[in-house]
Amino acid sequence: MAHQAAGGGFAGAPSYKKVKGPDGKEYAVAGEVPIKIIKGNTPEETIKNMQQIKAAALAPADPSPQDLKVAQTADMIAAKAAQEMHSKNRDSNSQNDSNKSIDFYA
Repeated sequence: MAHQAAGGGFAGAPSYKKVKGPDGKEYAVAGEVPIKIIKGNTPEETIKNMQQIKAAALAPADPSPQDLKVAQTADMIAAKAAQEMHSKNRDSNSQNDSNKSIDFYA
């Protein structure tokens, strides 16, 4: 399935719904692949993980409503991680600015 190929380590094993055809053989008529949403140890890693999870969710030619929900969840988590990353960078820059100041005495 497309989910498994795009999901890498975030995608589990596929399961299929099968029906018996008129010839007595079983045919897969539906299936699903679980996708684990795993945050990273850093905001940057979380964003990278969410990009792969979103790609896995949207991999089928015709994503299901559940696929779209997983992609939306990944987007929301990635946006929060980006906000954390920017906040840390802003805090780091303001600390660096105060360390770069020079005091003059007359």
